[in-house]
Amino acid sequence: MSAASDITRRAKSNLAFALNILPKERREDAGVFYAFCRTIDDLADAPGLPPEARQAALQSWKCGLLHGFAAPDALQQQLVALRDRHQIPNELLGAIIDGCLMDLHPQRFQTWDDLSHYIWKVACAVGLVSIRLFGCTDPASAHYATTLGHALQLTNILRDISEDLANGARIYLPLDDLARFDYSQQDLLDRVDDARFLALMTHEADRADALFREAAACLPAADRNALLPARIMGEIYQVLLENMRGDGFRVLHQRYSVSKVRKLAILSRHLMAVRA
Repeated sequence: MSAASDITRRAKSNLAFALNILPKERREDAGVFYAFCRTIDDLADAPGLPPEARQAALQSWKCGLLHGFAAPDALQQQLVALRDRHQIPNELLGAIIDGCLMDLHPQRFQTWDDLSHYIWKVACAVGLVSIRLFGCTDPASAHYATTLGHALQLTNILRDISEDLANGARIYLPLDDLARFDYSQQDLLDRVDDARFLALMTHEADRADALFREAAACLPAADRNALLPARIMGEIYQVLLENMRGDGFRVLHQRYSVSKVRKLAILSRHLMAVRA
């Protein structure tokens, strides 16, 4: 078993689940890319390593992609071969690493535009690589990928608020939005769950919903089938967002997820639609 396939096999993420829909060759390529993303993300969050060591490890990956790895391990060899085979720009892979480098220290984003720039690195760049691996041919798929990337990552941010607070007091919600509802950073750090917090979360969920709708509206017909894994991801995360909204956004007290049964139902419905 390759290094990439082992990482993907052990993963429990929604993305790893959605990749199972791909044909074998594309699934293997997507697995290599997923393993790279998982490895970079784990390096950024590695609790046993000081920030300086995590930064050095991430910079080593970026330097290797730009200038060549001195002694590449199995995953690095697979990633370089994948990059060259699909002509993936180093700028996209480097952006993913840069996004993870930003996570090494507590982040604050003043506006939605500020947060959007971060999301482009950690989510949209992932989507722009993925459409190459999925075999998309319509240039409009890039807009779909970036819009969906924003929707997915914002939903992640809402789900992971408690986890991020516990991990270095990270706050990803735009500070302007907190101020709009008279809810402070200290309120969030103190996990104040009141009407102001509910209004704030509803505002952010409405923004995510609008992004999901925009992505659906710009889905290019020519790449509809090629984008099936992305469409499945989108629906899973929309269900996740609905679950949080329906439960009053109790994200400070619990972590929401979508059951495997529900995921399989989404997967089956999309498969039947493709075959119809």
